[in-house]
Amino acid sequence: MLEEYLVSIGRLVVAGVLGGIVGYEREHTKRPAGFRTHILVCIGSALVMITSEFLFKRYSDIVNMDPARLGAQVISGIGFLGAGTIIREGASVKGLTTAASLWAVSCIGIAAGSGFYMGAISATVLTFVTLIFLKRMESQFAVKKRYSTIYVHTGGMLEQIRSVKSALEKMGVASKGIEVILKNEEADDFILKFRVKIPKGLNSGDVIAEICSIEGLKKVYAE
Repeated sequence: MLEEYLVSIGRLVVAGVLGGIVGYEREHTKRPAGFRTHILVCIGSALVMITSEFLFKRYSDIVNMDPARLGAQVISGIGFLGAGTIIREGASVKGLTTAASLWAVSCIGIAAGSGFYMGAISATVLTFVTLIFLKRMESQFAVKKRYSTIYVHTGGMLEQIRSVKSALEKMGVASKGIEVILKNEEADDFILKFRVKIPKGLNSGDVIAEICSIEGLKKVYAE
């Protein structure tokens, strides 16, 4: 009996350490769910599996039990906690990576709680590498995404170019060039194609909303 207790304590400690490794990265980057949250999720998930194993050993002779049943509830139930880390700001959504890390940590805890240390440790290493080293690649993609093409369908080309450029400068959006697409010269119908670099803290939706406030525009959209 004492040996079983020591094994259980060991599994909980391993789960806490592995959860803390992932949580440290989230805490360091100042995310909604940080160091302690990831540790608690991982320990709790491990405890669920230890409890499942305990109940299975004690009552399997009396009643038919599935030792994986409680663990399955953890995987589905962690979604409620992950949802609390997701924040929507305008057209952008933040917190998805933290929600995913919480779900991954719960799975790591289940593996540690069932004694599958190799799987738990391997998953922790891969999760940590994903959060730390692959973040640089994601940042490069984000820089590319800040370049957008905005189309302004308008009449009165010269007047509207000045108004649109003024609105872009007001938001600190740099215009890389303007292309004029003629739709109907007689009707004074043009499409202005702006190649812009959107700074951090803004997205194309914010820029379009500002341009739409200009009178006389027929349509504004981004590519």
